[in-house]
Amino acid sequence: MLPLAALLLCLALLCAWGLARRRGPMGTGTGRLRSLPALPLVGSLLQLAGHPQLHLRLWRLQGRYGSLYGLWMGSHYVVVVNSYQHAREVLLKKGKAFAGRPRTVTTDLLSRGGKDIAFASYSPLWKFQRKLVHAALSMFGEGSLALEKIICQEAASLCETLSAAQDAALDMAPELTRAVTNVVCSLCFNSSYRRGDPEFEAMLEYSQGIVDTVAKESLVDIFPWLQIFPNKDLALLKKCLKVRDELLQQKFTEHKEAFCGDSVRDLMDALLQVRLSAENNSPPAPGLELTDDHLLMTVGDIFGAGVETTTTVLKWTVLYLLHYPEVQRKIQEEMDQKIGLARHPHLSDRPLLPYLEATISEVLRIRPVSPLLIPHVSLTDTRPLPGRAGPAHPLALAQLPALRGRDPRVPGRSPGQDGAVPLPGLGAAEVHARVPPGPAPALAGGQVRRRAAGAEVSGEGQAAGGLEGGLVTGTPRIPCDGGVG
Repeated sequence: MLPLAALLLCLALLCAWGLARRRGPMGTGTGRLRSLPALPLVGSLLQLAGHPQLHLRLWRLQGRYGSLYGLWMGSHYVVVVNSYQHAREVLLKKGKAFAGRPRTVTTDLLSRGGKDIAFASYSPLWKFQRKLVHAALSMFGEGSLALEKIICQEAASLCETLSAAQDAALDMAPELTRAVTNVVCSLCFNSSYRRGDPEFEAMLEYSQGIVDTVAKESLVDIFPWLQIFPNKDLALLKKCLKVRDELLQQKFTEHKEAFCGDSVRDLMDALLQVRLSAENNSPPAPGLELTDDHLLMTVGDIFGAGVETTTTVLKWTVLYLLHYPEVQRKIQEEMDQKIGLARHPHLSDRPLLPYLEATISEVLRIRPVSPLLIPHVSLTDTRPLPGRAGPAHPLALAQLPALRGRDPRVPGRSPGQDGAVPLPGLGAAEVHARVPPGPAPALAGGQVRRRAAGAEVSGEGQAAGGLEGGLVTGTPRIPCDGGVG
């Protein structure tokens, strides 16, 4: 009887503690931040269960809780940002306060405990590492010129492959992936791959495994103690990371052995050179030492982010252009008129090709690479917004469309059951593009304004043969017959 009473008392205290923690401080503002109902231990997870597309569930919940609301993922308090105004407040005006990154099981494995840039929290070491990476990128190839040369070479090779298979069925997905991978490999390692290369195939396999398992709101990230139990996703991630680490270590060892300060062949050489120069100028302060792991994880960041994101955008672009041939024709006419047939387009031609810019931006608008940004965590005892009280040190989870001021479902359209809508064709759109400074080859969605000439944009109500707009988390499958998968 006594053990049962003790157990009931513990449960009652646990419930009281959980409710008190979820109530949070009231603050001095106009009201508390509205939050989803929460239970001890599991938090608000029951409200999210049964919804595989988390971003759409979070978006729909704002109809009840507002565009800024809170929820509990286990013991972690999360502020969900669904509007541009709130995203600007949390991520820009309070950028330094929310410059941290949450520590999770999968991201710690990926970054060797936060030794990269993407998943490391804001700190003096992170600032120093980022500064050296910027210096290395500036040193290698005089800015964007070397990168543009690499891209042009791979684009020409891709065109040759497509021309050779012009009269036959061709699955473009692996060709696009190989071209993008070669660009990033040339930038990082000064190497490239051909079809069927075993190292290239291993790289594709581990990259896909990492994308499928890291930061996917898995339970092991919410409840780290679950990693003591068998977990297929965690086992797959560890297997893929082992392959990645062996490849990166091999490349790094080769570069260290052949390193010569007089010649910088690629980004890895540039990182070694910048670290050596920094050490020679002045010994690093305590806590600011950059180890080999920091350099390896930095290259891993560039490789992982560059390949997956660019390949995804290219796949969606090709898929949409297959279903909107009128857009293809307008792009071709613009290039023929402004550039001609004597040469390939260059980065400096961007101001001459506003319709092409708008097309890229439209794809990025409708099919973002990821609907949710990497979570930010508050480094100070701050509140999400002035006048909104809530628990201290929250995580901020922002919807990417919120930064572009749009709904995942295009306004004015009737979304399907999953919140998706057909892609509006660009048609006779009059494009006004503002080309920002910098070497980036594509504009963000918010930097292009599209205005219909006369009435609506042509193709506004056309369904694209099952091709859905809105938001997705994966990449399209492009079958060899050109259909939609």
